[in-house]
Amino acid sequence: MADALISPAVGGVLLATSAAAAAYATAKIKNELGDKKIPIMAVAGAFVFAAQMINFTIPGTGSSGHIGGGILLAGLLGPFPALLTIATVLVIQCLFFADGGLLALGCNIFNMGVIPTLLIYPLIFKPLLKKGITTSRLTLASIISVVIGLQLGAFGVVLETLISGITALPFSVFVLLMQPIHLAIGVVEGIITASVLGFVYAMRPEIIQSSEQRLPLAAEVSVKKPLIVLAVITVLVGGILSIFASAYPDGLEWAMAKTAGTTELEAEGPVFRSAEAIQGATAFMPNYDFPNAGEEGSGIGTTVAGIAGAALTCLLAGAAGFIIHRVKNRNAKTT
Repeated sequence: MADALISPAVGGVLLATSAAAAAYATAKIKNELGDKKIPIMAVAGAFVFAAQMINFTIPGTGSSGHIGGGILLAGLLGPFPALLTIATVLVIQCLFFADGGLLALGCNIFNMGVIPTLLIYPLIFKPLLKKGITTSRLTLASIISVVIGLQLGAFGVVLETLISGITALPFSVFVLLMQPIHLAIGVVEGIITASVLGFVYAMRPEIIQSSEQRLPLAAEVSVKKPLIVLAVITVLVGGILSIFASAYPDGLEWAMAKTAGTTELEAEGPVFRSAEAIQGATAFMPNYDFPNAGEEGSGIGTTVAGIAGAALTCLLAGAAGFIIHRVKNRNAKTT
């Protein structure tokens, strides 16, 4: 979401809500990270950053979509580390690449992070695996969870614009466009999520099992192979495939264009100007390209942005996991 889609009040409330959810997730993390889950947290975050750069075309609509990654991360890490990881992805996108508004950052974290990791994963994904993890159950759980999570996230966008009083996006028309297009996007993301989780499960089932049980990986379990494969895929996706991402507007932009006749609404006021100024100062590669790339853009800029963003995500997500793990361990030893 861009800042123009919400009021400062809604942005502030959702930022506080998302910050509270992140604090809650940090507090709830016990020993599930362990020394072996921290590198998975880092590489999985980088993978989601890179994967979000790939917009895939939705046939017959003139629209495109990209994965959210919340359920994918929850399946690999568990719900609480997953929320912190997706929040890291969204903060990096916002501050360094001007993707999503700074005022709307809380909304984006809530819609794409809190809903899938703290609501959908425990209430839908895990119950579907209650009888045991198999490839077929993992596939079913992934697709159903992603579709429902994306539907709720899309509806959250509509509600946030409604409460903000964005009259250019009337509720009835906007919701009738947002939900179907995000249903189609959800099906594709669900298949991608199922494929990645299925691949990891086939290679190291302990990763998925430990996340579902919120337990650390045993010392004898090697995660080297899946990490190397995910890292290589991340570089290929962020550095090469991102150049060939669909040029069609994404689901939100498509729904906005159909409703308001434009994908860019204007926002006026000191709060919006301040947020824009902060982003302008922090974003070293706005829109995932060099600042002087022009309207046509440059392929090399997209490649550099994909690799740099994935590397930043890997570093910050890994650092967050490391610090939380060390602090929790230290506190446990002193009690």
